[in-house]
Amino acid sequence: MSALSADDKGVCAAVGGRSMHARDDEFPILCETCLGENPLIRMTKEVGGRACKICERPFTVYRWKPGPKARYKKTELCRTCAKLKNACQTCILDLQFGLPLQVRDQALAEHQRLTMPKSDVGRGHMIEQKEREMEQSGPVSVTSVVDPSTIQKGSMLDRLAKRTPYYKRNMAHYCTFYARGECNRGVLCPFQHELPPGHGTDLAKQNFKDRYYGVNDPVAKKMLKRVTSSPSVLFPPDDPTITTLWLGGLSDDITEADLRARFYPFGDLASIRIVPGKQCAFITYVNRTAAEEAAKKLYDKLQIKGSFIKMSWAKPKQNSGAAASSSAAAAASSSSSSSAAAAASSSSGPPGVAPPPGVAPPPGVSFPPPPPGIGQLRLSAADPRQNATKLAI
Repeated sequence: MSALSADDKGVCAAVGGRSMHARDDEFPILCETCLGENPLIRMTKEVGGRACKICERPFTVYRWKPGPKARYKKTELCRTCAKLKNACQTCILDLQFGLPLQVRDQALAEHQRLTMPKSDVGRGHMIEQKEREMEQSGPVSVTSVVDPSTIQKGSMLDRLAKRTPYYKRNMAHYCTFYARGECNRGVLCPFQHELPPGHGTDLAKQNFKDRYYGVNDPVAKKMLKRVTSSPSVLFPPDDPTITTLWLGGLSDDITEADLRARFYPFGDLASIRIVPGKQCAFITYVNRTAAEEAAKKLYDKLQIKGSFIKMSWAKPKQNSGAAASSSAAAAASSSSSSSAAAAASSSSGPPGVAPPPGVAPPPGVSFPPPPPGIGQLRLSAADPRQNATKLAI
């Protein structure tokens, strides 16, 4: 076992075009998401532990836990197969863009794609040639397959690229027994007791080879379908009171002044709110006409400081007025019932004791009559000894 510092993680990971200069040639090729948000991780190393999912040759397997609430992860591909596709050895996603390989290859030009033979003989021959080239060139750094300068701003590859790690992908798997209603572990179960988002769909039928070769990958199909089916015009909602636009994909260096400079020409702004850590913002106009004009002119065209900005209409708050009125009615009902109970309690006296003369008991409550002679006693506060004598009789 060996502990890795934050510097080692930054050197070993390769995301967004950053190069990797590995101190140890046997260190795995991983993305920042698979490494996790923990600044220090501890790995176990097993030389020749398993066969590669692609070339079926034995390779060194690494296993680690990315975070306190994450599941244990391990490498699935050998270093050579990962280098050939510039993919992470664990999640098999592109290291530069964080996308499925099928999405990346479809967005690239034909001469930029790398086609890997599927037959055992052709694949083995290609791997031997690539390994020989790597040995002759010395320590090969994992660089981006695509030159960033060749990517056009606003292109499909630029719009779909993941620029920040998504650590929720490291959480525990969903419990299949819970999905069938058969899990009896309860809180001791190490898996998530929720139905997976893709339960019963093609998303539940993923495999390593389809993801690596970029063929019939359900995740890639979902992303490509979302891109092709996206409308070219942002239609306004039916609710005329909505005057707020949602912006996504903001970089950290975009400020409120940058947003005001792009949206103020279309009309007076009521507010600009940037959500820290979420890379999104909300632009609220004074009137609906200005918001519609901004959506018409800037939708699918807005770029600020080199970042392509997503845009949509903000969603209204669901039943905010009804919830407030119901809560007020419930509070009023609770207050009236508590005051009535307090009044009844104060008038009737302690529990089990009959109320004083002239006061009616609470509804549904009856008290036994007092013993004979108790009602005729007259106690004097001036002489306590007489009171004691009367009570003793």
